[in-house]
Amino acid sequence: MAAAAAQISKKRKFVADGVFYAELNEFLTRELAEDGYAGVEVRNTPSRTEIIIRATHTQNVLGEKGRRIRELTTLVQKRFRFAESAVELYAERVQNRGLCAIAQAESVKYKLLNGLAVRRACYGVVRFVMESGAKGCEVVVSGKLRAARAKAMKFGDGFMIHSGQPTRDFITTAVRHVLLRQGVLGIKVKIMLDHDPSGRQGPKNPLPDIITILEPKDEAYISEPVSQDFGRPAAEPVAAAPEVEAQ
Repeated sequence: MAAAAAQISKKRKFVADGVFYAELNEFLTRELAEDGYAGVEVRNTPSRTEIIIRATHTQNVLGEKGRRIRELTTLVQKRFRFAESAVELYAERVQNRGLCAIAQAESVKYKLLNGLAVRRACYGVVRFVMESGAKGCEVVVSGKLRAARAKAMKFGDGFMIHSGQPTRDFITTAVRHVLLRQGVLGIKVKIMLDHDPSGRQGPKNPLPDIITILEPKDEAYISEPVSQDFGRPAAEPVAAAPEVEAQ
């Protein structure tokens, strides 16, 4: 961030970076909601700041001949007072949108805006997420669904954890709000990723309570009983007597 280029304390720098990321994420969420926006990553290099936008429809983010990405770059540059050519925006395609909670929350949101029933919309998303290789999925829709009194409906499938450090490593969460005629509905999507040794579809490290049972080793066949006294040191092998040549 250009304003953070001056000498400031470490504490103020972390706060400034957090505010910058939060405001940038909010802006891109509003601007690219219909294009499958799925998060942003900020990389600071000595020469410039790189902003990687993850989305399911990268062509819509880039625009015709890169026009839209240039417009977004100019807006970010003017809003956060970056120097000329000090910030660069890139678009990256989400490899598996079925495992992206933000993309699925937006999917539920637009299904409800188009008039689809709540149960049908949520069950469709849950099924799609589980078919994409997730270990578990949970969709919660709360608000005035049908009647005048508000309530919450929860749809889930698979395995889901709710506490401990693994919740930060294995679970992706997204919250969206839908403005309907009868009021505002809240959507919360939680997806639990499966263990992936390659690190592409999920965390590299397995869950800490997973027990792996190894195959037993092949043991030598014992044909007759053998006794050994482990308290006494083993006897040294007797050296073979040298052979005497015949005269």
